[in-house]
Amino acid sequence: MTTADRFQNYSIDGDIFDEMFHADGRTRDDWQGLRQTLTDLSAEELTAIQERVTRSFSNEGITFTVYGDDEADERIIPIDCVPRLIAESEWRELETGLTQRLKALNLFLQDVYGESLVTRDGVIPEDMVLGCPQYRLEMRGFTPPEGTWVAICGTDVVRTNDGFRVLEDNLRVPSGVSYMIANRKAVKTSLRRLYRTSRVLEVEHYGRLLLDTLKELAPTERVNPSIALLTPGVYNSAFYEHMFLAHELGAELVEGRDLVVRDDFVYMKTTAGLRRVDVIYRRVDDDFLDPLVFRSDSVLGVPGLMGAYLKGNVAMANAPGTGVADDKSVYAYVPDLIRYYLSEEPLLQNVETYLCRRPQELEYTLDNLDKLVVKRVGESGGYGMLVGPHATPQERAEYAEQVRANPADFIAQPTLALSRSPCLIDGIFEPRHVDLRPFILHGRTTRIVPGAFCRVALRRGSLVVNSSQGGGGKDVWVLEE
Repeated sequence: MTTADRFQNYSIDGDIFDEMFHADGRTRDDWQGLRQTLTDLSAEELTAIQERVTRSFSNEGITFTVYGDDEADERIIPIDCVPRLIAESEWRELETGLTQRLKALNLFLQDVYGESLVTRDGVIPEDMVLGCPQYRLEMRGFTPPEGTWVAICGTDVVRTNDGFRVLEDNLRVPSGVSYMIANRKAVKTSLRRLYRTSRVLEVEHYGRLLLDTLKELAPTERVNPSIALLTPGVYNSAFYEHMFLAHELGAELVEGRDLVVRDDFVYMKTTAGLRRVDVIYRRVDDDFLDPLVFRSDSVLGVPGLMGAYLKGNVAMANAPGTGVADDKSVYAYVPDLIRYYLSEEPLLQNVETYLCRRPQELEYTLDNLDKLVVKRVGESGGYGMLVGPHATPQERAEYAEQVRANPADFIAQPTLALSRSPCLIDGIFEPRHVDLRPFILHGRTTRIVPGAFCRVALRRGSLVVNSSQGGGGKDVWVLEE
């Protein structure tokens, strides 16, 4: 590679898709303007831009919480000032594939809480569904408004040399959309001229689309439905996002103690008395929603909430019980679910996945721990997993014992060569592995803003992009064509 600019020492590996460069070192067409801008800026200007972007997160109080063994540590999420660019044509392909996927997942949820034809027809094992800890017997026979079990979905997408792949679906209380919008605000402000000339599609209207989606789920007789965002409170790792989204929606931010159920209707306590709530955007996990139905020791939920919900007097997004559809074992069957429910071929492929519940795939996993990523089916946030190539022999041996003890609790996947995108690291542009989390909204129709939360593995060589594991974020620019 020959470049007489800031990227002359930028490392390109032909086995890893680089978002900015072709394997032979040529700059991809959509990245020409950004590369030239970054080259023309002085070292002092680049440093100032990165500092402004970082400072904007600090000033806004954009934090996340990492939970350790003994204490919780609140941190400012790291953000890189170099945006990731995606062509509009590529984005539209992603959008179509994500829409197809969510449609099938909503149909799957309606089915497994109804007649469960999908298990009777042998498409997916019945014990995998009924044995999933996230399967809620209380939801059997229920149909949510518009058939929408999942109104807000955050699907993690990665790119390799073989194209885009879905890494996992987040269907319970997906987070990160506030970072998508905050990243845009920070980077757009610092690169105004480039932003204008690049014809970047906007994401700031996400709040309006979310509001439209939630209103569509309200009880039918409610002309101007009242919406509340239910948060576990200030100590939750995503509390900043809860405040942000409540403001975007013009909704009340409430905790469980702010709500009360009377005659199977939900009301919010106000200084003027009780006011009915029609839609709850809940950021509280199933287990804590209603102490009369789930965990009796929960102080985060609302006694009687499930009764009001099941009678159709209040809507919730997302519906309780959706976690069965984002179980990492069920994930392996999503392409089959698309074929079964939609009679279509999947437009977005899964990552190859080995289910340790199957004896042959268990043996393959144990024999190849040094090459695989192994995950617990119920964990998230980068916790509870083994990245085999980066683990010590002792760590692999100890993890193997856990897998042998409960094979059904684990899946394995190849160590993916996640695409890399340039980041400003200590004043130098270096490639770092990235993924995408687009946010898909579904009510009477499906809506997706042209953007995503791009997560970055900021540690050199790391493949783990989760903020809780040292990752950060960057803005995503979808370029109008």
